[in-house]
Amino acid sequence: MAKKTKKKGTEEKKKKKRGFGATVTNTVKRNTEDLRDGRAVSIEFFKRNAWILIAILTALIAVMGLRYRTKTRMTEIKQLNRQLERAESEKLHEKAWYMTLIRETELTRLTTERRLGLRYQEEPPVVIECDGLKPAKQ
Repeated sequence: MAKKTKKKGTEEKKKKKRGFGATVTNTVKRNTEDLRDGRAVSIEFFKRNAWILIAILTALIAVMGLRYRTKTRMTEIKQLNRQLERAESEKLHEKAWYMTLIRETELTRLTTERRLGLRYQEEPPVVIECDGLKPAKQ
């Protein structure tokens, strides 16, 4: 039985034809070899992996921006909640003040204090009939 020998050039061509997965696998193998040899920070490393580095940096910057925007909006929400609490408190204060104004005793006091000549009528109005005519209902 004779062994079949394959040419080295045909193996590399087959690896290249296998697709994207083979390319990634070859890149990972090459990078791990560079790490073992201590050449991970060479210019060639950055040339080969520029697109990965750019993608990682873009993702990091996007995450930082998202975090900053989230913190900014959270502080704005806290500030608006404080304003809402103050407005509700002020509303209750104004309502209480208004309720004191519409009370009967308060009105009586104000009319006498300002000498308006008005007084609270405790009896209902009296209806006067003339010549046996009844007043028209309103």
